[in-house]
Amino acid sequence: MLKIGIFLFTNDLRIEDNPALAQASREMDKLICLHCSEQSTPSTAIRGPAKLSNHRLHFLHQSLRALDQNLKHQHQHLLMREQSLLDVVPELITLHNVSHIYSSYHAGWYENHQWKILTSRYPGIVFQQRHSHSLFDEDQLPFTVADLPDSFSKFRRVIERVKIIAPEPALISMPPSPLAENSFKPLAESTQATDSGMFEGGENAGLSHLNGYFRQTLASTYKKTRNGLDGMNYSTKFSPWLANGSISVRSIMSKLRDYERDIESNDSTYWIFFELLWREYYQWYARRHQSSLFAFKGIGSVNPSTSFYPERYQKWCNGNTPFPIVNALMNQLSNTGYMSNRGRQLVASCFVHELNLDWRYGAAYMEQQLIDYDTASNWGNWQYLAGVGADPRGHRKFDLNKQTATYDPSGEFLHRWQGSSNLEPLDSMDAADWPI
Repeated sequence: MLKIGIFLFTNDLRIEDNPALAQASREMDKLICLHCSEQSTPSTAIRGPAKLSNHRLHFLHQSLRALDQNLKHQHQHLLMREQSLLDVVPELITLHNVSHIYSSYHAGWYENHQWKILTSRYPGIVFQQRHSHSLFDEDQLPFTVADLPDSFSKFRRVIERVKIIAPEPALISMPPSPLAENSFKPLAESTQATDSGMFEGGENAGLSHLNGYFRQTLASTYKKTRNGLDGMNYSTKFSPWLANGSISVRSIMSKLRDYERDIESNDSTYWIFFELLWREYYQWYARRHQSSLFAFKGIGSVNPSTSFYPERYQKWCNGNTPFPIVNALMNQLSNTGYMSNRGRQLVASCFVHELNLDWRYGAAYMEQQLIDYDTASNWGNWQYLAGVGADPRGHRKFDLNKQTATYDPSGEFLHRWQGSSNLEPLDSMDAADWPI
């Protein structure tokens, strides 16, 4: 009897270093490669489903088209549906007598919930998951997920000693699909979706950027340049491809180790590893805390002393606050779908402290907008800034004037992104709804 399986692509849109896909290819006689793309952000229940930004959609669509092309080299193709996998998978199970379903582990609560529903509905089907979005497999961790260290520093001290597995090579063969090749239907893309000019989606583009970065000497000065606000060369810019899995974090680490062996090993190259470990911590942090990742009080026991002011929220989103650096950063985001790590810290700090807003709305907005959105990193970092996460020192507040003087001393960034062009007061009404 033929073994027919489904492979669920999520945040692993590649054929190189994809352990779950490799396992499915070894074990199945026929394989359906499926991606379900819901055009909204279902995890942000506080806002209801919200449409993804044009920039994020555009990058996703580029990545999916590239994946389909790479699968065709293996005599396969990608089935794409703009529906929930809870609707699509049962249909495929019935039509094709599916016996196995494979996927990579996902840190998101919503994605895990869907997987659990499927496993409970179909006890006769074999479900398999492998780690592809993290540096380490769960059985490599020197602790259980339930015993994850309560701070990054504690995590780093124990995890740095764990050997990182080398990335797996790209697949050289795959079982055929039981579906006709003309079943491929491109996703309906908004006519307003535009390229940011900074990033091209897809595995080939991601690997090209990765290889190009380490052919230069940028890694040797990374620690000095990483906090820049604009441009391609001040940081690695791996995050867009890393977020949707067009490249793997183990592939990045492999290139980094080669660079350290062949070119130079210094504080800057270590700092790239250091920040990949931060990312790693949040992947397991999300697995550990699950729905608490989205809770107002985070992983703590006390609600923050913030609220929600619609006018302030809109001004923050639109770049119309009294703070030029925040306005410039939000304008950059709306025009490109991207913002530097330092920029994300500044706008989050402003959101929580100057605007006194519920941090979850800021995190949800970034989920919509960022082309490099990653569930664990985004929500974990927002918790950290809001003082409801893994930071033992409590919340982080940045002096916006000092940060502007440090990272934009000439005002070039403010000028380019029009940070001072539309300054407005925080409120047009006072507490009694009188005009100010």
